[in-house]
Amino acid sequence: MEETGGEVMISGHRWEHLWIGGHLATMAGRDGGYGEIRNGAVAARGDRIVWIGLESELPAAPERCARTVHRIEGRWISPGLVDCHTHLIFAGDRSGEYEARLEGVSYEDIARAGGGIRTTMRATREASEEELLGAAQERLSRLAAEGVTTVEVKSGYGLDLPTELRMLRVGRRLDDRSDVDVQTTFLGAHALPPEFDGRREAYLALVLEEMIPRAVDEGLADAVDAFCDEIAFTPEECEAVLSSGREAGLRGRLHADQLSDQGGAGLAARLGASSADHLEYASRRGVEAMAEA
Repeated sequence: MEETGGEVMISGHRWEHLWIGGHLATMAGRDGGYGEIRNGAVAARGDRIVWIGLESELPAAPERCARTVHRIEGRWISPGLVDCHTHLIFAGDRSGEYEARLEGVSYEDIARAGGGIRTTMRATREASEEELLGAAQERLSRLAAEGVTTVEVKSGYGLDLPTELRMLRVGRRLDDRSDVDVQTTFLGAHALPPEFDGRREAYLALVLEEMIPRAVDEGLADAVDAFCDEIAFTPEECEAVLSSGREAGLRGRLHADQLSDQGGAGLAARLGASSADHLEYASRRGVEAMAEA
């Protein structure tokens, strides 16, 4: 540290920003805690944090350490939040179905009656790319305001090639237009669309032979996902989807054991998936397989 013209130089450069007057959540705690620095300070240069510690340990008065000093008045600073499972891109709403669920109707009953995913599918197919983008941008801005800095977004409400690709393109545009890091996941195996009722093998072939290759060729997806449950796809079908995606260079994810135990947790572990989500009905064996993986 040296002084130049009344300014404190840290490693030859003055800090650009310094936050003081608050507390820091380090997420590096011991003994079960989250880790904290009371009355801490954070300094940044460019887009990098370059110093963190107790405010009392600053090398000089705050105004001499940084060009801009932010006083946060007792607030907490934490690492950016990561929302690793969202369906941010869609049209329409299911408020009526939510009310029915509050009255005791199960999600499975709603789905088997043609609601659930298919309700959103119909609205999303009718929406333009710009309409989907506008609605998704508003949702993303609310997440960012709550501290989310990285978000995963899935397709899966098109269930046909044009709409699935349209959703993934919106995801890429969100990433370009926002400071939030947006990761996209192809979820064509979310539900069986009505035009393929009674033709499961044909739809699975569409997912494997057309949807995944197009998503990869156009650089629209970072990962592939599937819904493993009685009302969606079998473990064998999900394995085919994740394996195909992995061969194409996509990371694997899995909607696993949400409504019943289909062995999804164990399947995700065996396939080396990045995540197994939901897991309300995962067995002990499945959880142990995930732990081992």
